[in-house]
Amino acid sequence: MNQECIQTKDLQIGYEDEIVINKLNLKIPKGKVTMVIGSNGCGKSTLLKAVSRIIPSRHGEILLHGKSLRRQASKSIARKMAVLPQSPSVPTGLMVKELVAYGRFPYQGPMSGLNEHDLQMIDWAMHSTGVYELKEKMVESLSGGQRQRAWIAMALAQETEILVLDEPTTYLDMSHQIEILKLLKKLNRENNRTIIMVIHELNHASKFADHLIGMKKGNVIFEGKPVDVITKENLVQLYGINAQLEQSRTGDYPICVDYDTLEHV
Repeated sequence: MNQECIQTKDLQIGYEDEIVINKLNLKIPKGKVTMVIGSNGCGKSTLLKAVSRIIPSRHGEILLHGKSLRRQASKSIARKMAVLPQSPSVPTGLMVKELVAYGRFPYQGPMSGLNEHDLQMIDWAMHSTGVYELKEKMVESLSGGQRQRAWIAMALAQETEILVLDEPTTYLDMSHQIEILKLLKKLNRENNRTIIMVIHELNHASKFADHLIGMKKGNVIFEGKPVDVITKENLVQLYGINAQLEQSRTGDYPICVDYDTLEHV
């Protein structure tokens, strides 16, 4: 059994009078790429926002390495978990290397500047994401794929073991989507980094995830390896679609090759 790095216990999250997630018990495995899928409004982004402490929970607990997030200082959490929200605002007048340097904030004192280790981590993060040659360029001048890699470099410079991303491939064309997902998979494999992300594209999730979580109406419908949980029955329950599935060329994961809606699902 995989050791979990994040766990929720009877978690309840809501907005005003609406409860989005209720009594959710979930374990995120350590050192794996976990992807959360489901229809719009199912609670997947809300879950990530709660894990990231962007929104508070109404009830229950979120545990990071067995300890409640509520009992951990913000800087302590920031040294363990980096968060990249959906479609972050593009800063103007900021070079790539300056954006990436923001990732070192959790290690800075009130009056301290960047030390040698900080600079090494910034360079490593830019090299790892392929933006080192772009370090002098303004962030707003980059293409969508380049910009997303720069944001990921900033998160990497934070030097955490957990990386949380909310729809990191949104608004990117297909080639850039694959580029970003291959990069994240590479970072997971090379550094044993736990990666948790929300994603919409089913075949991307099946291909790149180690662990899949399917959510509907704030509940977990299924979780496990893509080869085990991407089934016709589960996709009927999750999306209300009749899917035709085939195995990949390697036989490692299923691919949805055709689909249609179902009535009265």
